[in-house]
Amino acid sequence: MSTTLPPPRLPDLDLTTFSDEQRAIHAAIMAGPRGRVEGPLKVWMRSAGLADNAQRLGAFCRFGTSLEPRLSELAIMVTGRVWTAQFEWSVHKPIALKAGLSEAVLEAIRTRQTPPFEHEDERVVHDFAQALHVHRKVPDALYAKAIEVLGETRVVELVGILGYYTLISMTINAFNVPLEGDQVAELE
Repeated sequence: MSTTLPPPRLPDLDLTTFSDEQRAIHAAIMAGPRGRVEGPLKVWMRSAGLADNAQRLGAFCRFGTSLEPRLSELAIMVTGRVWTAQFEWSVHKPIALKAGLSEAVLEAIRTRQTPPFEHEDERVVHDFAQALHVHRKVPDALYAKAIEVLGETRVVELVGILGYYTLISMTINAFNVPLEGDQVAELE
């Protein structure tokens, strides 16, 4: 299954035209855990202040929270699906699989079905993310369950991940960020 994507709205970056501030931020991203400037980061590089602050928040949300990668990747996948953010889905699907999410769970999310979770913490992260994205709030019972299963700090960090990847997804969709390499659009 493949979906045709609209053409990108911004041209590729020309590093030779970067200001000193843009070059410094580009170098910081390249030297950090991502190791490359791709997708929405390319868009943000047009605003040095946004690029700098967003990439630092993103590094924390992706690599620095107390949520194990399996759970943070689940939150990212739910967000990418809610926004139908093709780039996000295609980049994070292999990462999510490597982190321990099953093909069946990801396929259910992709097709907007109820995933067959084997772990309670995955169900809580999924349901919390869905509630917040779709209904813009979290019911009291679900909030209490999330605090019980994840703890206060991880619930706060989960909301941060959901917010950051919403910014990512909005950037992808607003600027028609293209897939890279041989990635295939899977979301309808």
